[in-house]
Amino acid sequence: MASKIIFCFMIGFLGFLPEITKATEYWVGGEKGWTLDVDYQAWANGKTFKVGDTLVFKYNKDSHNVFKVNQTAFQNCIAPPPSQGLTSGHDVITLASPGKHWYICGVPTHCSDHSQKLVITVEGGAPAPAPVPVPAMEYWVGGDKGWTIDVDYQAWAKGKNFKVGDTLGMYYNSCVSYRKVNNESD
Repeated sequence: MASKIIFCFMIGFLGFLPEITKATEYWVGGEKGWTLDVDYQAWANGKTFKVGDTLVFKYNKDSHNVFKVNQTAFQNCIAPPPSQGLTSGHDVITLASPGKHWYICGVPTHCSDHSQKLVITVEGGAPAPAPVPVPAMEYWVGGDKGWTIDVDYQAWAKGKNFKVGDTLGMYYNSCVSYRKVNNESD
């Protein structure tokens, strides 16, 4: 029984694997890369950035850098301290959270005079996969004693997690009967 549950779980997980692994790699600026006088907002327009995607900033490391900044620093082209910049010339940033993300070049005048800045909106990742359904259970009312007079059915039911699809079986002798009750007023 446990092996069937594990098998069902694995099949369900594998069904979602293509969605989980569909991260996209974006080369900022396309063929031009991260440089002066490129309209990065036009480049980003129409692209859907998602959590897990990556941005690749390709540039001449002697002429440019990349800073992740907040909205105010983006609008005013204010670079953080140099130690916070990316300077390899081939920087890969994984988009780890949804929302707005702002990037600028911190070289003086590159952001303000040459529009070397980018803002994107990142959507949340793929929705979590639906939980694997638990197989239906079969319960015999009253356990080993069945449906009879001297059984505390409240105590028997306590701690059981009945779900839609479960089966309640009843065994009893011919002197006992039962009636289905839909609510307390029946």
